Amino acid sequence: MRLTESILSPLPGVLEGLRRADRLWASYREDTLPLIPVVSESPESLSTVEWDVVICGGTLGIVLGAALAQRGWRVALLERGSLRGRDQEWNISRRELHVLLDLGLLSAAELEQAIVTEYNPARIGFHGGIELWVEDVLNIGVDPVFLLDRLKTKFLDAGGKLVEHTAFGSVVVHPNGIRVLGSSVESVAPRDFSARLLLDAMGHFSPITRQARQGKKPDAVCLVVGTCAQGFPANETGDLFFSFTPIQNQCQYFWEAFPARDGRTTYLFTYLDAHPSRPSLEELFDDYFRLLPQYQGVAVENLQIQRALFGFFPCYRQSPLQPVWQRILPVGDSSGAQSPLSFGGFGAMIRHLRRLTIGIHSALENDQLQRRDLALLQPYQPNLAVTWLFQRAMSVGVDQSVDPDQINRLLSGVFQEMQQLGDDVLKPFLQDVVQFPALSRTLLRVTLTQPLLGIGVIPQVGGMALIEWLLHYLNLALYSGLYPLGKAVQPWLKTLPPSWQYRMQRWLDAWQYGSGQDYNAHP
Repeated sequence: MRLTESILSPLPGVLEGLRRADRLWASYREDTLPLIPVVSESPESLSTVEWDVVICGGTLGIVLGAALAQRGWRVALLERGSLRGRDQEWNISRRELHVLLDLGLLSAAELEQAIVTEYNPARIGFHGGIELWVEDVLNIGVDPVFLLDRLKTKFLDAGGKLVEHTAFGSVVVHPNGIRVLGSSVESVAPRDFSARLLLDAMGHFSPITRQARQGKKPDAVCLVVGTCAQGFPANETGDLFFSFTPIQNQCQYFWEAFPARDGRTTYLFTYLDAHPSRPSLEELFDDYFRLLPQYQGVAVENLQIQRALFGFFPCYRQSPLQPVWQRILPVGDSSGAQSPLSFGGFGAMIRHLRRLTIGIHSALENDQLQRRDLALLQPYQPNLAVTWLFQRAMSVGVDQSVDPDQINRLLSGVFQEMQQLGDDVLKPFLQDVVQFPALSRTLLRVTLTQPLLGIGVIPQVGGMALIEWLLHYLNLALYSGLYPLGKAVQPWLKTLPPSWQYRMQRWLDAWQYGSGQDYNAHP
């Protein structure tokens, strides 16, 4: 019996879930996952359109659904199971949660009730290098059960329709709307829903997204395993980004740790490609349990494991995903609207919630639901595109020969310079926001003080990756300059026809978010 099996077998259903996820991960590595068409098109118009919006995927779709329903739109939300948050907290920074207050989704009292853990400080450190501490970054733990229950109530009170235990089956795109077929566990006959717009919030493994990407293999993957457990000797601080080992198994292992209301959550994650020889989740779990005592200073047998956490997050260079069909818009993880450095999920949805709410409201109001209109809601974002080089620099190819300490040296040197530059450089990056001034200042300091760091990484990432990164970097500079100019002429937009107001505002959003200046706008 392998280590992971012996430790996790007492937890009901965990090993089965882990091995089910591993079978899916194996099908991605071996490129054997079948492509099942779920989207088709019809030239005939629908006789009636019942809803303005149908959202498929309720766990995070309810956030956007509640915001749209409160703006008066007829919204139906399909969830394949019960709409209930998981027991494990969502970690986020407090400033990011203000959007829930701004959009009227929670009161100040409800927001405080949703926050169940809060800690400071958090550590960043690398094997043989720097160790530093930051405050107020991912230090808030939100209770998903409470949050989703409140949002569900707000959604229903605003006239939304929640359809639980109904899985997405297929969708037909018509000239004047879409028709979604769902399969219900309560009925043999499929249920259908007609709407003007479909929002795909089904996440990384959405069948709509898979068809849109034509079954393409992911360009990179973040593999994650972890637990929430009791029995740790200390539980007052966290780790945001920590490593204490060199490269092993052609992987650089990174760790996260957060205090939780019923223990301490610890994650092991690594960046890699989807090569067939890459490790399974269960194999990564073996290394997690083997290394955890060294990481946290406690024997595994002294821990009382409450939950096991695991998953893999596919990333694609073509992100955010542009709409392929009329009247279908991917949102959240379905769109890939997060950098390849992050896990996506709640944080990515919250960051873009205001932009998407206002933009979708405007699209519905002006009936601008064609593919070219919806594409403006998921624009190219150079501040996310530049992070592909960072991801590449933190991963190792299966056949590459790399100094075992190279990644730790690189990260230690870069974070040392970011620390010297201050929180206005360091904190946005830790929250998945890259800004041109901060990036440029960091690169300049690293080049002047530690020139060998950059030179050493070139053979690892490759010349073409550097050229591609340079184009994104120049676009980041361009977007950083365009946004202030756009803001200056924003009052003039009100004189334009509604269709042009919509387009110009979406471009302004693209420049703002694409340059990371949304971070500064909402303290």
